[in-house]
Amino acid sequence: MDITTLIGIIMCAVMVVLGIITGDEGPAAMRHFYDLVSILITLGGSTCCMIMQQKSLPAFVGNLKSIGLAFKKMTTNEAEVIDNIVKLSNVARKEGLLALEEMANNIDDPFLKKGIMLIVDGTDPELVRNIMETELSSVDKRHADKIGFWASWGGMGPAWGMIGTLIGLVNMLYNMEDMSKIGPNMAVALLTTLYGSLLSNWICIPISFKLKMFNETEIMVKEVMVEGLLSIQAGENPRVIEEKLKSFLAPSTRDSVGADAAGGAEGGEA
Repeated sequence: MDITTLIGIIMCAVMVVLGIITGDEGPAAMRHFYDLVSILITLGGSTCCMIMQQKSLPAFVGNLKSIGLAFKKMTTNEAEVIDNIVKLSNVARKEGLLALEEMANNIDDPFLKKGIMLIVDGTDPELVRNIMETELSSVDKRHADKIGFWASWGGMGPAWGMIGTLIGLVNMLYNMEDMSKIGPNMAVALLTTLYGSLLSNWICIPISFKLKMFNETEIMVKEVMVEGLLSIQAGENPRVIEEKLKSFLAPSTRDSVGADAAGGAEGGEA
């Protein structure tokens, strides 16, 4: 589990609760911040709009389930991927491209495995690049749909909060002579705005940014794989491949590429 997502959600809730209970009424003030009608207007209205935006109900459910991705720990290690590609390049340099087929059986990543098998089958390098980049584009689009889903919901929350506010104000203005109804109607007016802001800034927008960050990392790693495999197919020196792939990394993380891979590259030059 990605602990940062869980910590962020919990701490945001703590900050809101502290803001409420540190008033004059203390914890008793919590009862003022619950209103079922406001919840129905904000959450129900925004949810219905999100359903309308989807091509089907299963598509909505699928996008909704993507919230679980924000809680999953990103296991991809860019330096480790480069190390593995350098090891593959050493094997290919010593034993030939066909030797990579056996190594592919021990690789879990389906994208990398597919690329290796294309090379082993003798596919034209340009065709290998086109196939891999097409799949890369498809992955990016699928991720973009989920990112856009949460970003769009982040805009719907405040909008429906404002709708609830307007409803509450209209009801309040029509019942100014009955002082007992002014408070409840005003509560709907204010709480829907609060709920809409919380839905957007506490849940939807942070999740969309988290998914976007995961997507950028995954796409970058897959681009490293594509460049590495094409370099292997072109017969480039393992050390050159390592240095080329390091350019994808931030300068502060380039040293994390294993010394074993570098040592293997030196052996491959012999």
